[in-house]
Amino acid sequence: MVNETKKILSGFAGKIPGTYFGPDRISWIAEHLPMLQEEERRILLCMVNYLLTEMIEKSASDIELGGNGTGGFVWFRVFGKKEPARNLPTFSADEAAVLILSLLNQSQRNSLLAHRNLDFSYTFYHEKKKDNVRFRADAYYDLDCLALNMRAISSTLRSIQSIGFQPGVLKVMSHAYVKQGLTLITGITGSGKSTTLDAIVDWHNQSDPAHVVIIAAPIEFVHKSNACIIRHREVGRDVPTFKEGVIQSLRQDPDIIVIGEMRDPDTIMAALEVTDTGHKVFSTLHTSSAVESIDRIIAEVHPSEQERVRNRLADVLVSIVSQKLVPSLDGKRVLAKEVLVVNASVRAAIKNNNTSEIYMMINQGGQYGMNTMEQDLKSLYIARKISLENAMAYANNKQRMQQILAAV
Repeated sequence: MVNETKKILSGFAGKIPGTYFGPDRISWIAEHLPMLQEEERRILLCMVNYLLTEMIEKSASDIELGGNGTGGFVWFRVFGKKEPARNLPTFSADEAAVLILSLLNQSQRNSLLAHRNLDFSYTFYHEKKKDNVRFRADAYYDLDCLALNMRAISSTLRSIQSIGFQPGVLKVMSHAYVKQGLTLITGITGSGKSTTLDAIVDWHNQSDPAHVVIIAAPIEFVHKSNACIIRHREVGRDVPTFKEGVIQSLRQDPDIIVIGEMRDPDTIMAALEVTDTGHKVFSTLHTSSAVESIDRIIAEVHPSEQERVRNRLADVLVSIVSQKLVPSLDGKRVLAKEVLVVNASVRAAIKNNNTSEIYMMINQGGQYGMNTMEQDLKSLYIARKISLENAMAYANNKQRMQQILAAV
């Protein structure tokens, strides 16, 4: 299959006019891709599936293909470390572009050429697993070359119990216990935010007769309705934007709205408004702590709106979970998390623009299920799950981390 694929790719790439450079080469490939025979396109898809199968066999979370940065190699992220797969075939920039574009339909190719970026999902049947395997993908440009990242979406859900939330935290997250309110799951890319969100949805799906609307770009895990009826709306496919998805959801009789990411002021305002109307809302932010998350939301809006947003956020926010995946002593990764449960004191601090006080409230809020990132890292270190070096490296507050480790 490798030889057949390389023959198809080199033959097609050889037809690209020598006078075409950069994005023009990508456009030419996209325009002439339909010239490939059906069998040739099937072989290209088989090659992609072969690479993804290798990714699964290596327990890799991500695959990188194409672009200037790869040097022609396929790269995997295995337990947090990026490394080239030197046992796999290499691909020129043009060959990689053909492979990437072969995964897309005409509408997706047009969007990629227009916006220089495309989020999409991909599924193939894995023979050994005897099941469909899903991936979240992002196609983009790297120095005028087409590049692709694909992240494996676990086919099994993590249980909410395995994440280790205290009972008080689960209460405020539960739609059965608290019918409204905003919960944020935050962290950098690759910190397991989507996994936690899916665990929360599945937890509700086991016993809560509710209507869940998931708005994401792209949809990752596809839940099967059980106790809940669950709708999946992919941005760019089922709805044009996050904001539109949130607004439209109000006419769809939801109980719980899951917003894949609050990535712009419009989506933030829409999320606050639907929460204010009495819905349970879960979403994510790319922030590393609870305090940073609060400050980020307020800073995203115009200064003239910040006082109003501060008060609204204080009224609707119920909890924040900030996550990190820390290298563990067994060579894998373990979840470390900071947890904020919004009580009267936290609410007052937000309204009075005293968010700097919230860290100590979290530090002293153990009876509510709260803990700082530093406290959780200390617990993981004492349990001999992570090294002292990584406990320090992943702490948000290095000085505080030194103080609490000195007492160990």
